[in-house]
Amino acid sequence: MTKRIALSSDHAAIDLRQTIANHIAAKGYEAVDIGPTTPESTHYPIHGKAAADMVAKGDCDLGIILCGTGQGIMMAANKVDGIRCGVCSDTFSAAMIRQHNNANMLSIGARVVGEGVALEIVDAFLDAEFEGGRHATRVDMIEG
Repeated sequence: MTKRIALSSDHAAIDLRQTIANHIAAKGYEAVDIGPTTPESTHYPIHGKAAADMVAKGDCDLGIILCGTGQGIMMAANKVDGIRCGVCSDTFSAAMIRQHNNANMLSIGARVVGEGVALEIVDAFLDAEFEGGRHATRVDMIEG
């Protein structure tokens, strides 16, 4: 079964988001790109919450969100019950948030990393699996 990945961003990250959507689609994932599509200034909390809602409701398996730094949109996503989103600017952190924190969303700063690094971060996130064990106890504490 093909994993569905929700993608959203603010105006600062439209191009990188669309590049990521094409990249993950080429890898066999279903990219559910919910926009925006025009460069007018927009509010990242709206877009972070929209993608997080799709993941929390089970409409998508995972989510990838972007804004200028990745920080604001990540904060908005984490307000949604059941979401564990981390902002990453390196591949090690992207793999670890899946392996140790069972993150179901990834946030990237489009003004922080270049396209090549961003695609490597996405791959590290999508290729990693939750390890469970002692990490499950800690994730339960986050959810608590």
